Amino acid sequence: MQRAAARVLRGAVRTPPVRTLPVRARSAPAGTAPLGLLYERHGEPAAVVQLKDLEVPKLGDCDVHVKMLAAPINPADINMIQGTYPLLSPLPAVGGSEGVGEVLEVGRRVVALKPGDWVIPADAGLGTWRTRGVFPEKMLLKVPSDIPVLCAATLSVNPCTAFRMLADFESLVPGDSVIQNAANSGVGQAVIQIARASGIKTINVVRNRPDLPKLVERLMALGADHVVTEEMLRKPEMKDIFKSIPRPRLALNCVGGKSTTEMLRHLQPKGTMVTYGGMAKQPVMVPVSAFIFRDVRLRGFWMTQWRKDHTQGRCSQGDGWPCMAQRELPPSRAEQESVAAMMDALCQLIRRGQLTAPACTELPLQDYRAALEDSMKPFVSSKQILLL
Repeated sequence: MQRAAARVLRGAVRTPPVRTLPVRARSAPAGTAPLGLLYERHGEPAAVVQLKDLEVPKLGDCDVHVKMLAAPINPADINMIQGTYPLLSPLPAVGGSEGVGEVLEVGRRVVALKPGDWVIPADAGLGTWRTRGVFPEKMLLKVPSDIPVLCAATLSVNPCTAFRMLADFESLVPGDSVIQNAANSGVGQAVIQIARASGIKTINVVRNRPDLPKLVERLMALGADHVVTEEMLRKPEMKDIFKSIPRPRLALNCVGGKSTTEMLRHLQPKGTMVTYGGMAKQPVMVPVSAFIFRDVRLRGFWMTQWRKDHTQGRCSQGDGWPCMAQRELPPSRAEQESVAAMMDALCQLIRRGQLTAPACTELPLQDYRAALEDSMKPFVSSKQILLL
């Protein structure tokens, strides 16, 4: 693991896995049917998502019955409903890939979880927008129940993405700097806080907007060193920033288009730009001179793929995707430990108050239409959280 990650991890206390006597397998408790946000075809969320009663299957030996507590609406969730995301759930599907729930009961072969534990999805596509569900144990990760519920509900996507990008592409040391666009996004807010905890400076790019002073104030309160607009990237005033901090060795791109081109100009020679999103829906444009004279590196990152490589095993022929016809190799011990170490480190940062949940708007499940609509509006810095 890179040195930047090691500094965060040194303060983490590894919690040994809990082994308890399982609750004997039985059918889910009788009572009102659980509710969930279901879509039977792809399309615009407002047109295809419906609140419906769901069936709870019989609890199997390796299954876990979970009461969901809270689940966010992420851009990837919207894309999955629209049918434009690379990973699509079989239809009909319950929306949501992130959230936190409480274990109600476990199958007789489940040994790592017990009733009362908190769990989050181990991978995308779980279907978290529901009040209750039965899931295989391997699809869940235990998280401590002493962290705020909103932190737990938003832990598995944005903070993990930020952590991995800061750790895996450049060997950052205290005093180094990182530049990122979409700095007000969930990932951007996590990057600011994790970098601050590691002694790394951040230059944060946001779009101009009517409430810009308020947004700048909020990002600075999280630990941002500099907040600039996309227009400011092209101005001479940027040179003043680099009088006090070095030019960044790492750039994090979630936008594409001109924003990426301008941000790249400020990267150090031999620096790395990592693209993990494309909000502008425009290609990444890089001048030829950046390759020839500055030897910059362009990389991509997808947290879903990283999880597949480190928790579900790898194809024996090396393409990284789970495969049906080819033999799948189980994840190595080092890969399993890297997942546990990352989650431990993030939870320690949360406990210390160095990592908080992104700005959130909490809504009951019944108000899902308003939540979906608000999550798709421009210039919205608040993540919509469904309370279940």
